[in-house]
Amino acid sequence: MSLVNYIDAAQQYFDDLVIKATDDELFAGGYLRGHFDLAVGYAQVEELNLEIDELNETVEKSLVKAYRNGELNEEDKTLVVRLWDEVKALA
Repeated sequence: MSLVNYIDAAQQYFDDLVIKATDDELFAGGYLRGHFDLAVGYAQVEELNLEIDELNETVEKSLVKAYRNGELNEEDKTLVVRLWDEVKALA
């Protein structure tokens, strides 16, 4: 799968959450989408030619930093991790 197709699939995944997700999943999905979109946007602005694994690594570094800063409680963190695993499985 190309990076563009992966990004499109991830965006569709996030869009689909709006229809089927619980309130907690919707919060976690929005939070995760923010980190994902930030990584994609940075790569585009910097004109980086990333592979899917490199993009995912950037997102994960951002999430780890956020976790260390105490941005999420444990329940929300667990949901974000589960949704992130689902997004990565799209590749």
